[in-house]
Amino acid sequence: MSRRREPDAALLEAVGQALQGDWQAAHRIVQEREGDAVADWIHAVVHRMEGDLGNARYWYHRCGRGLREAVSTEAELREIEAEITGAPRP
Repeated sequence: MSRRREPDAALLEAVGQALQGDWQAAHRIVQEREGDAVADWIHAVVHRMEGDLGNARYWYHRCGRGLREAVSTEAELREIEAEITGAPRP
């Protein structure tokens, strides 16, 4: 049985900032959590928002995911939010 992760308030804040369009504030938060797979996933998305796809690919690789250009950054951030809270994915 997998253990459910407790919601991380800082990572939820990063997702919220990114959803509001403030990728820079989200970036500052996730930089403090480098090495955490979810933080690295958010890091990848904020670089997509910035338009730096090369850097985004690096962070996707770090968290074991791939860049899905057909998925909007908003939809991906909602996936991350569901991952953090344990809610069903949209």
